[in-house]
This record gives sequence, C-alpha cells and structure tokens, in this order.
Amino acid sequence: MSNIVFRYLENPIQNDILKRMAFIGGPRQVGKTTVAQNLSKSYNNTVYLNWDSRNDRETIIKEAWNPEADLLSFDELHKYEKWKSYIKGIWDTQKEHKKIIVTGSSRLDIFRRGGDSLLGRYRYYRLHPFSLREINEKSDYNVAYNKNMFQLKFPNPAKGLETLFKFGGFPEPFLSQSDIDLQRWQNERFERIFREDIRDVENIQHISKVELLGHLLTKRTASPLSLASLKDDVSASPATIIKWIELLCINYFIFKVPPYHKRLERALKKESKYYLWDWSEISNDGDKFENLLAVHLLKFCHYQHDIFGIRCELFYLRDREKREVDFLLTWNEAPWMLIESKLNKPDNVKNINYFSQKLKVPWSYVVTFSEDADYIDKQTKCRIVPASKFLMAMA
Repeated sequence: MSNIVFRYLENPIQNDILKRMAFIGGPRQVGKTTVAQNLSKSYNNTVYLNWDSRNDRETIIKEAWNPEADLLSFDELHKYEKWKSYIKGIWDTQKEHKKIIVTGSSRLDIFRRGGDSLLGRYRYYRLHPFSLREINEKSDYNVAYNKNMFQLKFPNPAKGLETLFKFGGFPEPFLSQSDIDLQRWQNERFERIFREDIRDVENIQHISKVELLGHLLTKRTASPLSLASLKDDVSASPATIIKWIELLCINYFIFKVPPYHKRLERALKKESKYYLWDWSEISNDGDKFENLLAVHLLKFCHYQHDIFGIRCELFYLRDREKREVDFLLTWNEAPWMLIESKLNKPDNVKNINYFSQKLKVPWSYVVTFSEDADYIDKQTKCRIVPASKFLMAMA
C-alpha cells in the first residue's frame, strides 16, 4: 500500500478543468498539494505557487510566471486579501490557454462563499482521507450514483481495514504505519490546527480552553453532545462552546452529524453528534469503528454532491423512547439507507427495523468490524455485513 499515488478525485477534476477552475478544499495534510502535482503531469508547462512562500508571493502579485504555462496551481491563495478579484481577472483573460487549480483548507471554503463573484467559474471539491475502497483500488473508479443500484458488488473482503482502523486515513501516518510516527503526526496536527488555523480564522483569547474542548471531544464521539456537561468541564458558556465547536468544524478537526426528525413525530431534534476527521485518536474500539464508518459515509455524501450534484446527506436517528440508529443517509431529502455500526454480530436489529418501517427506507445494514457475520436477517430483511465488504461500495 506504500505506493498509493492516485487519488479518487483526480479524474473528475481533470475533466472539469477543461471548462472551469478547480478549487480543492479539505483538512490539512490530506493530500491536496499531491493531487495538484499529479494533475500537472498531464501538461507540458506547469507552475506551482504557494502564497506562504515569500518568493512565490512576489511572483503571484506581479504575475511573473512563465507566460507559456498551461496549468497554474495556487496553494493558500485565499490568504491574499484580493484573491477573488485576482483569480477572476486571470481566468477571464486567460482561460482559453491556461487551466487553474486553487487549493486550501478552512479559509478557502469560508471565503469562497462570501459574496461569490466567482460563481460559474469554478468547481469545488472536498478531498477526504483514504477510505478502504481507495487503498484497494489503485486506479480510477466510479461510485454508482443511481440510488436504486446500490450493491455490495465486491464478493471478497477487502484488505487493509485493520491498518486503516489503527493509523487513520491521512496519507502520512497511514503510509508510514509506524506507531511513533503516528503519535508525532497527531501532536503536530493538533498543534497546527489550534495554534495556526483557528487563529487565522478568528482571534481567540482563550485558546487553551479551545484546546481542552478539542481533547474532550476525542472522548465524546459517537453520542449526542451535551453542552451542559461541556460547560462545566471547559468553564465557558454554552453559546461560547457552540461557537468554538463551529470553529473546530470549519478547521476540519470534527464534523457534525445532526439528528433526523422529518416525518418522525417523537424524534430528537436538538443534540447533534460529532466525529473526528482522524479517528485514530479515539481509544475506545466501538467509538473508533463508528467514527471510521462516519468518515466513510461523509466522503460518499460529498462525492455524490461534488461530482454528480446529488444532495446526499448524513444524519443519525434517535427518538424520545431512546430508540437509536447510528446513521441515516438521505438522497435528495428522501430517507434512503440506514446503517448501524457494530464491532461484532448484533444481538438484535429491532431499532433499525423500527425506523426502516417507519420511514420506508429501502436499504438497511448492520456493518460489523468482525468478518464473522455476513447474512440477511430473515424476519426484517436487514443485511448484516462486514465492513470489509460494505465500505468497498462507498467512495
């Protein structure tokens, strides 16, 4: 697996930059620059410029690159105050003979949406960490986008699930597969998110409290988040904690999975669940596996939207009687698939069967980390399937 080079978004981006600019967002160290470099191999004269480099910054401002360049790649360009009018001017005057890629993390996503003068000139892609399918398929693949054609088409278990479970999906620790490298990488990533990225977005006086919140959230994934308990632990008001949680989402430390309540009269409507982008930081195996599954499902949703324009969204289900199912995928707002996470074979499938009937959901799966269970429940028609098979149908 150490020779993984191709990333799953490269072919869609390669096709789209013939007509529009490509903006690539995502977490720090997820591989955005590598994607841009891989795409540049198809062009004769390419230029890569990083706003964080003093020399590159001067080249950008003066537009002093090789005039024969046919592909321009800008990294962290959104840190330039006038970046939107700048990139718009280049595109409007040179789009016939130059292709443009812009990469960046949290601020790119924030700033591209604020007064979008670039509308119609670019496609936006969210690059995710490695998934099980990506590490097993070294070439391009298309994830079926017809909701009626979802199928577990890979008959044999995929390799690499335990490695992915332990080291996470970010390229550097996954490819290294070293416990020491993983620990050092986690520390460095935490430091950069909290000491650099968050300060870039907003001036936070009590950064140590935000760091404490980040540490606490690594132990509170996979359950609806109680602001009341966090208020005491962090010594901050609920309103402040909500603001900080949003910052952690914007900066790709966590992501939110809200409760689904449409068409469910007694559904929970307030408390969301939060998951880490890097599940390797979680110590509890059950929570860690649920988090791994959540990241795979979110990647699938973003893939469907960014590539095919389909509104595929991720929720969880819980009602006032405390019946709960870990995940619900909706397809253009209609309930489409229920997924429950289990380390081993489930004792029963009552909850997933209840919600399946209530919402008339066509697909129901209990996904297990263990390879020992692979069958269809005769009474409910719910499919119990190992993650090594199920995740190969995701992006």
